[in-house]
Amino acid sequence: MKKDPETHGGPPDCILLCRLREQVLRELGFRDIFKKVKDEENAKAISLFGDVVRLNDVIEDEGKRVESLIRGIFAGNIFDLGSAQLAEVFSKDGMSFLASCQNLVPRPWVIDDLETFKVKWSKKAWKKAVIFVDNSGADIILGILPFARELLRRGTQVILAANDLPSINDVTYPELIEIMSKLKDEKGQLMGVDTSKLLIANSGNDLPVIDLTAVSQELAYLASDADLVILEGMGRGIETNLYAQFKCDSLKIGMVKHPEVAQFLGGRLYDCVFKYNEVSS
Repeated sequence: MKKDPETHGGPPDCILLCRLREQVLRELGFRDIFKKVKDEENAKAISLFGDVVRLNDVIEDEGKRVESLIRGIFAGNIFDLGSAQLAEVFSKDGMSFLASCQNLVPRPWVIDDLETFKVKWSKKAWKKAVIFVDNSGADIILGILPFARELLRRGTQVILAANDLPSINDVTYPELIEIMSKLKDEKGQLMGVDTSKLLIANSGNDLPVIDLTAVSQELAYLASDADLVILEGMGRGIETNLYAQFKCDSLKIGMVKHPEVAQFLGGRLYDCVFKYNEVSS
C-alpha cells in the first residue's frame, strides 16, 4: 500500500482502511473480539431499560422529552471500544449512563440542529424511519431503543439496520434480534408500546463505518419509501456520511471521539454532532 496507495481499488479512504483492518483480523482468527464485553454490557443495559424509559415518559413537554431522548443517544454512544481514550476509561471505571447524560458538553454543539428538529418533531410524524445503529450495550438499548419507541408511539414505522458481521463492539443483526426478544413483554410490547411496526434489518455491512451504496437488498427494499434516515455514531454518521444527501429528511447523530475528527470539525473532543436536513415537500 505504501508503494501504490490505490493497489486495493481506490484511494485509501476511511472505508477502505477499515475494510483492510477487518480483513486482516478475520484472517488471523479474530472474528468477534469483544463478544464477552458486548454480552455483559447488553445484560447491564437491559436491566436499566425500564428505568430510562420511565424517566423519559414522565416528561410531559414534547420538546423537552425529545431533547432528553436525543441526549440519551449521545450518552449511550460513549460505549465505543473503537476509541482508545474511551476504551481506557471503560476498562478502569465502567460507565454510568445517567451520569453521561448529565455530563455531555454544553450546547451549542459543534453541529447543532436540535431546535430545528424539535420544531419539525412537534409538527410532523414521519411515516417510516430507517435507523442505522452503532454500538452494543447502552448505545443501542438505552440510547436508540427509547428513541425508536417514541417514534413508534407517534405512528412511525421503524427499521433498525444492524451490521451483518461483528466489528469492534458494534451490535450485529442476530444480537439485536436477541436483545429485542428480551425487552418485549408477552404481548410483544416495548414498555406498553406496540412493536408491530418495528422491523430489524440486516444492513449487509461488516464495518464500523458504512458505504450506503453497498447495503443489503433487503434493506434497500425496506428503505425505498422511508421519509427519515438516521445514521447514528461517529463511523456511520460523521466519518463516512456527514455530507451525504438524501431524497428524504435525514439525521446524522454521534459523539466526536477521535481528536482528528474534532480538529476537522473545529470542535472539542466528546463534542456532539446533531445534523438534521429537511427535504422540502
